[in-house]
Amino acid sequence: MASTSEGRDNAIIDLYKPLPPIRNQKLKLTSKDPFTPTYVQANLTAGTDPATTYEQRVKNRQLLLENPVRDSRAKKERLEKKAKKKAEKERVAGVLGKKDARLKGVWRLDESQAKWNLFLPLHHLWQGYMSELLGLSSPGTPSATAAPSAASMHPKLLKADFHGSIMTVKQSKNPCLIGVSGIVILESENTFKVITKDNRVKLIPKQNTIFTFSVPLYSALSPTSSAEVPLSLSLEPKSAKTETVLDGPHIELELYGNQFRFRAADRAGRKFKSKETIEL
Repeated sequence: MASTSEGRDNAIIDLYKPLPPIRNQKLKLTSKDPFTPTYVQANLTAGTDPATTYEQRVKNRQLLLENPVRDSRAKKERLEKKAKKKAEKERVAGVLGKKDARLKGVWRLDESQAKWNLFLPLHHLWQGYMSELLGLSSPGTPSATAAPSAASMHPKLLKADFHGSIMTVKQSKNPCLIGVSGIVILESENTFKVITKDNRVKLIPKQNTIFTFSVPLYSALSPTSSAEVPLSLSLEPKSAKTETVLDGPHIELELYGNQFRFRAADRAGRKFKSKETIEL
């Protein structure tokens, strides 16, 4: 037993001896062992002769490992699509980007200007815009008795601009917002910013909120004016300028905020599909 143990102790083991080649192991490439023959011979099955296979099938032959033409074409298409999308955003947002406009205070409202009466002309202008968009007839005309059909109104209202309209919260998950009403001074993708009659600015989310708004039943445009200037912008008595669409004949409509979460500029070119609405 002693001699056997002594023989084992005297055995010389070379710790730095290279290991035998193992399939799928990492290859160390040098100038003497280039990549292609080393890779091919290391990955061939044991039943074949690696050297012979390399000489007959790989050596001195052109192998297409990738398609640089297709990659460059796809990269060019991606860059063109990205540039087109950026140009479209700049066109929609105007000269200033959204971040620059926010830093410059484009959408910031001075507290001294948060007055209901200051935004009444905007509301009167919106009435004239609705009269022209929906093709409303003037009171007293033969066609004034027929109200516009819902089938013709809905597609136009989906793509209309609601800056200047009077929005009222009918239902909401937040009970504090129910009954809030005001003139829309800013519409974003997810909110309506309105100014109320008590000169307070409210930010109302569209999500989980049902709004009501009204459009005039008759045209608010002057029938004698060739330029079709809204009546509210003409020289009228001061008392007439305080009227809103709710003070005259109007049509009341509901707006479901969950299905209206788009910017005004995006809605103009969007195709809407009818969807089922879940009650709040």
